[in-house]
Amino acid sequence: MHRDTSDPDYNEALRMRGDVSVWFEDGAAGAWHARRRKDPGGQAVYSDVAIEVCLTLRSVFRLPLRQVQGFVRSLLRLMDLELPTPDFSTLSRRATELKIEPTNLSSIGAITLIVDSTGLKIHRGSGWCSGKHGTDKTRKSWRKLHIGIDRDSGEIVASLLTTDRIGDEAALPDLIAGLDAQVTKVLGDGAYDGTAVFTALRARFGDEVEVIIPPPRSAVPGLYVQRDAHIRAIAEHGRMVWQNETEYNFRALIEAQIG
Repeated sequence: MHRDTSDPDYNEALRMRGDVSVWFEDGAAGAWHARRRKDPGGQAVYSDVAIEVCLTLRSVFRLPLRQVQGFVRSLLRLMDLELPTPDFSTLSRRATELKIEPTNLSSIGAITLIVDSTGLKIHRGSGWCSGKHGTDKTRKSWRKLHIGIDRDSGEIVASLLTTDRIGDEAALPDLIAGLDAQVTKVLGDGAYDGTAVFTALRARFGDEVEVIIPPPRSAVPGLYVQRDAHIRAIAEHGRMVWQNETEYNFRALIEAQIG
């Protein structure tokens, strides 16, 4: 599909892929210290929130634990926050027992959901068979990661791991099944074009949900009303105008997550 590379929102989304601005929100800084224990035992210095922040930075920037310690220390210094920094041994120990609670989005209001998927290759062993015998004796296999993100926050709000034989259309009902947030608009690429997707979205989020999925160039009216309107708009004004008016170009945000 041709992308409208002149669209300001699309270009800004691409620029944001290289934005490395990192900051702590007030909620994280305010919950940095662990709560005081009332039962006997040692008192933890850092809350699970502090450890999760540090380990998230490690995952995003692919840093060793010692570098994470230095990175977090520098951020706290830049923000003029007099907070202690977990050392690398603390991060290593707490990582094994950390329980991450999923974010509950039911109270943040309506969101625009962007859905997509990507393939994940499963690696087995260290390549010993290939190096010794000149061939890889293991079968290569794949999994498919389906995700949904909130357009405004950029946060992943839904995820599903399937075999590579499960298509986007078939995976969508399970992907959105556990989502508590109110969704008013859904953006997806052409792989989601189908009656089953629209039926699942309407059953989950109500008849008023707006579904923005580009129909193929050979599409004919008849599947559902919103799709018919998209076909007419593209025929009358062109696909690029349709992308701008429907905010379809915001799909670049999810490509930054899984690219």
